Amino acid sequence: MSKWQTKLVPTSRGTFELFIKGEGQPVCVTHHYSEFNDSGDYFADSFTDRYQVYLVNLKEAGNTSKAIHPHELSMFDAVYDLEAIREALGISVWTFAGHSTGGMIGLLYGIHFSSSLSSLIIVGSAARKYANSSPACIYHGEHPKFDYMQQLIETLKNPDLSPGERATISKERTKLSLYKPEKYDEYFSLPITKKMSATRMNFFIREEMIYDVTRQLHNITTPTLIMGGVHDVQCPIAFSEEMNEAILQSTFVRFNESNHYPFLEESRLFKEEIQKFMDKFVEMKI
Repeated sequence: MSKWQTKLVPTSRGTFELFIKGEGQPVCVTHHYSEFNDSGDYFADSFTDRYQVYLVNLKEAGNTSKAIHPHELSMFDAVYDLEAIREALGISVWTFAGHSTGGMIGLLYGIHFSSSLSSLIIVGSAARKYANSSPACIYHGEHPKFDYMQQLIETLKNPDLSPGERATISKERTKLSLYKPEKYDEYFSLPITKKMSATRMNFFIREEMIYDVTRQLHNITTPTLIMGGVHDVQCPIAFSEEMNEAILQSTFVRFNESNHYPFLEESRLFKEEIQKFMDKFVEMKI
């Protein structure tokens, strides 16, 4: 498996670390608190066969600039950072694809900068706070595995964990979000490694409590693909259905044998739906 190309991009909002792979139409991918490296990312990697993917480390992640002010860690600021990166790269429009909290950033991107997007892809995400809104969510206090998930998350914040310990705990955390957890080793078989930015995660925990863009979704004017797993315990599928109803140019795809990772759990169908959507809408807008 080839490594991703590493690039430091100076912008008016700081210097950002990007990882680039693939050829074709540009697709931007990021996540609110993941720290990527040149081994890539499973979600981003699902686009590299047909597109040129720009995988972005946000502030306080990897070799990207540190935040000077707390608000620089917000999802709203992340959108302005992505716009600064797009402009610095000389890209007129690109697709933004976001999974989970990356999708939450994507919604804000679409609301405020649809003109910069050829399309928007939102996977396993939500337009409002989900942790306290549904007991079907594993972050809700009434979910039977809530305490165990919280324990794993807090442990992963420890910077002194050995690589082996971090890998074991991360595996247990991820298995909670798989429809067939026994297939973990099959799904995650590539030498892809990434970390969690504790600084960004801690900020997100506060921000998520007031996050709600449902009344602004009508402002997204770019074609939008919404994808959700029927068994998703992180962002239950009802949140995907809600987004689909509110976004005017949306297409919704339901994955019946997936939890939070349809791009791995039903990878063939996932890629087929991406290709179908991109072929229909992106060429038309570009």
